[in-house]
Amino acid sequence: MKAIVYRKNGPPDVLTCEEIEKPVPSDQEVLIKVHAAAVNPLDVHMLKGGPFIFRLLFGRAKLKRPGVDCAGVVATVGPAVKKFKAGDAVFGNCRGAFAEYALAPESKLAPKPENVAFEDAAACPVAALTALQGLRKHGRIQAGQNVLINGASGGVGTFAVQLAKIFGAHVTAVCSARNADLVRSLGADRVIEYAQEDFATGAARYDLILDLAGNHPFSVCQGVLTPHGIHVGAGVLAGQKSLFAMFGGLIGTLLRSRFSSQKFVVFMAKVNREDLTFVAELVANGKLKPVIDKKYTLVEAPEAMRYQGTWHARGKLVIGLDA
Repeated sequence: MKAIVYRKNGPPDVLTCEEIEKPVPSDQEVLIKVHAAAVNPLDVHMLKGGPFIFRLLFGRAKLKRPGVDCAGVVATVGPAVKKFKAGDAVFGNCRGAFAEYALAPESKLAPKPENVAFEDAAACPVAALTALQGLRKHGRIQAGQNVLINGASGGVGTFAVQLAKIFGAHVTAVCSARNADLVRSLGADRVIEYAQEDFATGAARYDLILDLAGNHPFSVCQGVLTPHGIHVGAGVLAGQKSLFAMFGGLIGTLLRSRFSSQKFVVFMAKVNREDLTFVAELVANGKLKPVIDKKYTLVEAPEAMRYQGTWHARGKLVIGLDA
């Protein structure tokens, strides 16, 4: 099968498209014939190498395969798999998504609705679940709340604006001037163009800040939270160019939350079937729309990774394998 691989960390130039052996699923794994995959900031960070702790967590295989979001059709399943069979259309979290075939744990997949395109489904797993879990689980969003989304035009942000409106919040979106019309079209009640205005110096107070940019210290964000407001550093990998900054922010968050009525949370999304199904239903019903900035072929994956690394993509970047 054809797959995007790399043998050493570095810029996207180290990526190559090669013929490699098709993987075989273990007991609780599913082998997916990939129709579409999506690029995430984590892919860029791991390509560069990331900090030592991430190399320990994700391994140091000689042949590395990027990509964790995919949508496709089940080719074969492991002997312990109960929920899926060959021929089922699925989407979710996998290993080595930039390839003709990829392996995924059964628990990190959900059925793809028939009326949802593979490319739209592939755009959802990490980004949509980061937005969902950040708002609902960690942010405890409620109807009528004043919610600010910092970094509203990226992969997570475009989902977050829509989900916050679905949950009944008043949404203030922070983005660049070029993306203002986009986030308004997604339902934002107010747009702050960060080059013209700093949300941290304004008079507005927010019940929930979903921070996807990581460009303000927690001490500054504290000043624009309501007395019992919650600051969620979600999708930190998307907003921060340095993973070291993520771990530093985590330590500061834990300390600050111990001495304040305000809550400060840093998290990474956990892909699971229940949340994937919730998102899939919203997309199938037309209530939630994945925003896809650009589409690429498999051999164009290095170009997609290069663009993702500029941190200026609007919505998601998707790699299609149907051609």
